[in-house]
Amino acid sequence: MESIATIVMLIMVSFTSVANALSVNYYDHTCPKVESIVVGAVQKATFNDKTVPAAMLRMHFHDCFIRGCDASVLLESKGKNKAEKDGPPNISLHAFHVIDNAKKAVEAVCPGVVSCADILALAARDAVTLSGGPSWDVPKGRKDGRISKAIETKQLPAPTFNISQLEQSFSQRGLSLDDLVALSGGHTLGFAHCSSFQNRIHNFSPKQNTDPSINPLFANKLQKICPFHNKVNNAGAQLDSSSTRFDNAYYKLLLKGNSIFSSDQALLTHPNTKALVSKFARSQEEFERAFVTSMIKMSSIITSDSGKEIRLNCKHVR
Repeated sequence: MESIATIVMLIMVSFTSVANALSVNYYDHTCPKVESIVVGAVQKATFNDKTVPAAMLRMHFHDCFIRGCDASVLLESKGKNKAEKDGPPNISLHAFHVIDNAKKAVEAVCPGVVSCADILALAARDAVTLSGGPSWDVPKGRKDGRISKAIETKQLPAPTFNISQLEQSFSQRGLSLDDLVALSGGHTLGFAHCSSFQNRIHNFSPKQNTDPSINPLFANKLQKICPFHNKVNNAGAQLDSSSTRFDNAYYKLLLKGNSIFSSDQALLTHPNTKALVSKFARSQEEFERAFVTSMIKMSSIITSDSGKEIRLNCKHVR
């Protein structure tokens, strides 16, 4: 069995940006209605569940960081193989039905043409736009991968990471510190379970119960939501004060010490990333411009073996 160190080494070698190999016009002749079909599926799901946009954005990020953007996160575990979606960092991923419904609708119009990876990339863009954020042309032409391993989810950047760990994780995938700060802004949407930030509000160190970098009033609020040894699995907190609206509130709260994750706070420990946080806190427009650039860059990452086919069912290889 490959060790994590070996897997990470392989990823460092094989991850590459292939934006030039993708095209925003990829389905113009073979499936011209694909974008309207996907946005319709995301819109319908969001009407029934306001957490769907955050789920789509997070799902796409978690997919691209393992073997590239090849929809491996959508595959089901089979036999002795435990798939990515059943790895510890992905247990809380949800709303897979949105991609399944979109795929079914696309297959009815353009059978065997559109990859699940492209549908997920489009759904992530639509999630941002439907939440009041920017829109952009999504480069398309990804293929679906055939490999999905839960053990590889250990490669995902953890909410406890410091700036050095974050920089290494992103650079292994061809992403810069600028991309790190811009993509972290995706935390403007969504919810965090207590287990993801307990380290900051209970027993932080032998001398301090809470992380000194967190606003004491905010820490107290989080402690009430997530008491020590909390047993409520679905307890947690919204990632920012407008968790269903795509805006720059995340950066404003971060500067006030009201961030949830250690990895959020870490952005203030490096002069370059701190300057960008301040810039994005001042300007929604600057944040959106940077976010779009970094999203296109991230969603255009594949590995040499990440995509080989067009799945007919996003849960299973052909």
